[in-house]
Amino acid sequence: MPFVRIDALGADSDRLDALGRAVHDALVETIGVPPDDRFQVLVGHDGIRGTLRYDNYLGVPRDHGIVYVSITLRAGRTPARKRALYRRIAELAHAYADTEPRNVFVTLTENESIDWSLGHGLAQYDPEPDETD
Repeated sequence: MPFVRIDALGADSDRLDALGRAVHDALVETIGVPPDDRFQVLVGHDGIRGTLRYDNYLGVPRDHGIVYVSITLRAGRTPARKRALYRRIAELAHAYADTEPRNVFVTLTENESIDWSLGHGLAQYDPEPDETD
């Protein structure tokens, strides 16, 4: 159950949609997220009322095409799966949204099952124990 936030500079609704699809498809392909498990916040920044800052850290030349992808998910994926996810997000962002892979910045934040409520005020992944237990 990943929760995804994508921030992109100068992105219209079509580009944001394409980036959202790229990240979702990569999650489905590389770490086995169910196809109907999509929870995303897509934000375009116009450079005036909202903007993104970046430099060329680690020798990666970023520019106005920068996209920040923040993914919160339950812990447990291997480093190999995470690397595959990063690669696939960059590939699909390029294919779907014409975003240069060098401009795709991804961060994962892991947590535990109890850290999720998917509606109704319940912890669906970690329900309360029976009162009789």
